[in-house]
Amino acid sequence: MSRIQARRLPRGRNNLTAAIRVIYDNRQSCGDTLFMAIPRLPWLRSGLIVAGAAGLTAATMMLYGPAPPELPTAEVERRDFLRTVTTRGELKSAMSVQIVAPQTPDLKIVQLAENGRPITEGAIIVQFDESAQEDLLIERETEVRQVDSEIEQAEAQHAITDERNEMMVMQATYNLERAELEASKQEILAEIEAEKAKIDVVIAKGELTKSETNAEASDMSQAADMERLMERKSKAIRDLDLSKTYLGSMLLRAPRDGIVHILPNNRAQGSFGTARPPFQEGDTVWTGAAIAEIPDLESLRVEFRVDEVDRGRVEEGQETRIRIDAVPDALLSGAVSWLSPIATLVFNRLPPEKNFPAHSGIDDIDDRLRPGMSATVEIVVQRISDVLVIPNKASTQIDGKPTVFVKDGPGFQRRPIEVSATNGTEIVVASGLEEGDVIALENPELADQGRTL
Repeated sequence: MSRIQARRLPRGRNNLTAAIRVIYDNRQSCGDTLFMAIPRLPWLRSGLIVAGAAGLTAATMMLYGPAPPELPTAEVERRDFLRTVTTRGELKSAMSVQIVAPQTPDLKIVQLAENGRPITEGAIIVQFDESAQEDLLIERETEVRQVDSEIEQAEAQHAITDERNEMMVMQATYNLERAELEASKQEILAEIEAEKAKIDVVIAKGELTKSETNAEASDMSQAADMERLMERKSKAIRDLDLSKTYLGSMLLRAPRDGIVHILPNNRAQGSFGTARPPFQEGDTVWTGAAIAEIPDLESLRVEFRVDEVDRGRVEEGQETRIRIDAVPDALLSGAVSWLSPIATLVFNRLPPEKNFPAHSGIDDIDDRLRPGMSATVEIVVQRISDVLVIPNKASTQIDGKPTVFVKDGPGFQRRPIEVSATNGTEIVVASGLEEGDVIALENPELADQGRTL
């Protein structure tokens, strides 16, 4: 064993054969006794095999070292170069039928169609709680009956008053006629009695006029009372009819076949900066609120917002490239169809953001698209056709010049380039490269230094 330890493996890249020979010579120097014992000792044979394999592996690693790691590469392409503005948006239908809450107070949703489900014409989309409207209907029916009762009482009282007034007028007329009769006897009466009879006639005329005036005033008062009661009755009937209308509007049905899209509840409580949740059963609804819609899927578009810093670069008619989160394999094309000239404030943070609402049409609508899906919109603000394009990370600054590393046999060669345009992720190469060149996406010199260290 001392002889084996004394002979060390030679070093150097060209000494693999010599190293193997040293191992073989060590085997011979151990003597025939050890190797003659191997057939009788299987464990010794296995141990020697393992030791030999380990020795060969160690010798190979010592001579050649680990294989260098492969660098990521890319191929120089000739194609169109794009400058884009990227933003987020949402699919919406340009032509949809909205399901709006009726002009009815105290609306509470007790049944709501499932969002995104197909629905047929006439099917129930929203049902409201009817109990409050039923109570109001009973109350107004009672009001109508009460007014009818008051009218009957007033008519009976008026009839009694009219009879009393007629009797008073008749009595006054009789007294006048009797006084006139007495006065007509003045030729045969004494002068004093005659004057007294004339005074009685004047008094009787006054009483008659008073009775007639009271009767006319009573008639006018009765007419006013009846007019007031009839107005109350008319109002009670209108309220009753309105309650019946309210009760009949507790069901909102689909006006046509389609897919139900439940809209956000803008008055629902939510976390600051997050989207409002959609309407759900149990929500209280205000009159005129848009609860759901049945969109026209053929008129889908993307609604998005353009940041204030990008507003000057975006125009109507510019090409858009659209990716839908829920349909990642589809790349849709379109164009900016509308861009607001006025900025709006979005209070999702402090200070609030200022941006410009915009729409983009979709050229070919995928059958899998649905309103409410989130989308990423790239607005093409510049297109340079038929140029050489490389990834931005393939270029590095060396001696103040943009430089790439081109594949050259087993290694890479420095090559300075001239850059004519960039968009942050890609570079347009004006000179220095050719289509099809393979370039490194990392600096191989830095990678070699890391391996050396």
